[in-house]
Amino acid sequence: MFTELNVFRIAYSMATHAGKRQALVSQNIANADTPGYHAKDIKPFKEVFAAGARPASMIASRGSHLNGTAGSGMDWAVTSTDAGSDPNDNSVSVETELLKGVEVARQHKRAMAIYKSSMNILRTSLGKN
Repeated sequence: MFTELNVFRIAYSMATHAGKRQALVSQNIANADTPGYHAKDIKPFKEVFAAGARPASMIASRGSHLNGTAGSGMDWAVTSTDAGSDPNDNSVSVETELLKGVEVARQHKRAMAIYKSSMNILRTSLGKN
């Protein structure tokens, strides 16, 4: 009956993307005064998902799970930027990183809302509300 529930995969991928991006934002803020450090980021979720990198089968949550095939199947390519370099060759703007952090928090909340709503619909359809 419920063989393909893509909404759960999308919500999972969206939350994973938000987590990875938040880690990069935190790393950028932590290195805001490090000489020679260049800010890192990943593509927006919309671009990654539109590129067709959708997971086709089950996803391992750790290395020993599902024959050691961990990963979400998404291309979370990390990029760095040289734009706006200051005299010590650092390209981190704390203000920009804080705005990215807010955007990432919203994305994660959106993913969790999608997941929760989908679970409620599934429970209701099974009569277990």
